Amino acid sequence: MKRKVLVVAHGHPDFSKGGAEIAAYTLFQELNRRDDCEAWLLAANGIAGLQHTGTPFSARPREREMLFAGGTDYFLFSANNLSHLTQDFAELLRHIQPDVVHFHHYAVVGIEMLRVVRNTLPNAVIVLTLHEFLAICNRNGQMLKSNGSLCRNAEADPAECHACMPGRSPQDYFLRRQYIRSFFALVDQFVAPSQFLKERYVTWGLPSDRISVIENGQPSQPMPHASGTRASTATAHRFAFFGQITPYKGLEVLLQAFSQLPKADQKLARLDIFGGGQEMFEKEFQSRIEQHLESAHRNVQYRGRYAPEDFGRLVATVDWVIVPSIWWENSPLVIQEARLHSKPVICGDIGGMAEKVRHGHDGLHFQTGSAAALAETLQRCLHEPDLWGRLQSGIQAPPSIEMTADDLNRLYARRHQRA
Repeated sequence: MKRKVLVVAHGHPDFSKGGAEIAAYTLFQELNRRDDCEAWLLAANGIAGLQHTGTPFSARPREREMLFAGGTDYFLFSANNLSHLTQDFAELLRHIQPDVVHFHHYAVVGIEMLRVVRNTLPNAVIVLTLHEFLAICNRNGQMLKSNGSLCRNAEADPAECHACMPGRSPQDYFLRRQYIRSFFALVDQFVAPSQFLKERYVTWGLPSDRISVIENGQPSQPMPHASGTRASTATAHRFAFFGQITPYKGLEVLLQAFSQLPKADQKLARLDIFGGGQEMFEKEFQSRIEQHLESAHRNVQYRGRYAPEDFGRLVATVDWVIVPSIWWENSPLVIQEARLHSKPVICGDIGGMAEKVRHGHDGLHFQTGSAAALAETLQRCLHEPDLWGRLQSGIQAPPSIEMTADDLNRLYARRHQRA
């Protein structure tokens, strides 16, 4: 008999192209390719207008895909339209009768949906993939303090949270932690895409044996155009940044590093910036990015947004991928994609970045947040003979989506036997 799996995501790649949304949708597709599985997708999109039909849910043209008008507050992650959503979600669960409900988020979705599953289908297995640190840190889940320094308060000590974000009392932060933990207690098994993220949540209070480390799988084969032009070790001078342009992704650090290179190296190197989203942040941040780009050498080019399916074509035109994030990261999709396309990664020396890139083996680390340290690393790349070739030869392909689905199917089976 086929195992029924309902994948619940906080966004659909057709509307939001974040790593968690892509991971959830890719898993849904892979499970549906299997003869022993029937997967359904329920993805939030935050469009309140979907409720004009009297229900927050709507069907997609593709089979077993559904959208719902999600929305939560960002302190407790409580659903905005709780009574309506609870009733309709319970009805949907009774209709599908899934054996497993695999949540890929609770933000936008509504953390109360965990309890709806437990109350409606007591024997269903509840799995939750933790994609970042939102449950621990109310400051956008970044674990960065208001002064920009790294936060190591993985316990979410209420006094420390209040000192960082004084808009709420220590009691508020204490109750927030207890509230989220009460819903997490309903989850049968958590999935963390990195060991680093698992350790943070264990420190926060989750039992270690209830968190399985399973990476987000990538397509088995790169796109046909992915090989592109192959660099020689003497001319691997093409660098690129891929991703959302946010204050946390470190593009400012990267642009500062390039400006600190000797003039001869600025002429030798090329930096392409692929991404967007800066308009979602404060004007001051946007202005700083614009000023950096205006003053940069002509070999620094802003290429704008890109579609996920274009990554292979674009990365084929560069030699190095730079991930200069100033926060911890978890399991950055761009690192996995770069590995899939055999491109060495240059990244910060903390958290999920440092875990996924082996310094001196398949990429390079630099001191996180330091433009000077990154500039020194870039000079190594420009002038150290055979460095690119040595690192490129050490790259191992990331886990495929087939491998990830295999691991998750085994997890589903184990937990279902205990249910």
